[in-house]
Amino acid sequence: MANKSLHTRQKMVFQLPQQKPRNNAALALHGKKGGAHGKDAGAARSEAQAAFKRLLKRHETG
Repeated sequence: MANKSLHTRQKMVFQLPQQKPRNNAALALHGKKGGAHGKDAGAARSEAQAAFKRLLKRHETG
């Protein structure tokens, strides 16, 4: 859509005034990116079992 008063082919954008945030603490955390979470109990237990099996296999052959 053309804006004939400005002689451009861009749309006019209406910006509303910024509202006051309800929670200032949440506003500070809003810009932070979430990181990877740690392994849950099942994944840690499974990894420990796999490591134990690798250790036994190495001990039997070595």
